[in-house]
Amino acid sequence: MASKEAAGIIDLYQRKARHWIGSRARTGLFEKPWLDYFLALLPPASPILDIGCGSAEPIAAYLIGLGHSVTGVDSSPAMIDACRKRFPKQEWIVADMRELALQRAFYGILAWDSFFHLHHDDQRRMFPLFRAHAAPDAALMFTSGPAHGEAIGSFGGEPLYHASLDPAEYRSLLDRNGFRVVSHIVEDPDCDGHTVWLAQLI
Repeated sequence: MASKEAAGIIDLYQRKARHWIGSRARTGLFEKPWLDYFLALLPPASPILDIGCGSAEPIAAYLIGLGHSVTGVDSSPAMIDACRKRFPKQEWIVADMRELALQRAFYGILAWDSFFHLHHDDQRRMFPLFRAHAAPDAALMFTSGPAHGEAIGSFGGEPLYHASLDPAEYRSLLDRNGFRVVSHIVEDPDCDGHTVWLAQLI
């Protein structure tokens, strides 16, 4: 299902970067309670890997403001250009998350509203990559769908692909890669209906 839309995600976000930046600025930091929960698992001022960082606003900006160094990864050069202009002292990388191999570890790993654009097999292959970039006791937080399936939303008037594994499979993938689930809420009403996973390396 929707193989064309899944394959077009990178191009879509590059073409619609300005639209995304404007629309995201209007939503505010509704993720703050989850980000604070995530940060509570990290040492002070520790390095964070933000996978699918967008323009760095508002999530990376919040983390940087609290003293954390952020390495942001996004497949859109336009998004990364915006990051570099706003926060030139941080590290911003144009890359496909599926090919990430930074050869270093982070105490926090985020894949907020990014990882769920990958189709099922690519999502499964991401968990060893999360593990490869995780320092001891690292926290991992990502968003998913509520159940196994695929869905087509809309972004800038064009189809936007999403996919999710079954919650039991996410738990299994986390466990096999050394993470324990700290918290999981399906369609959190206090977080704009997001389904959130917070885990920690053990």
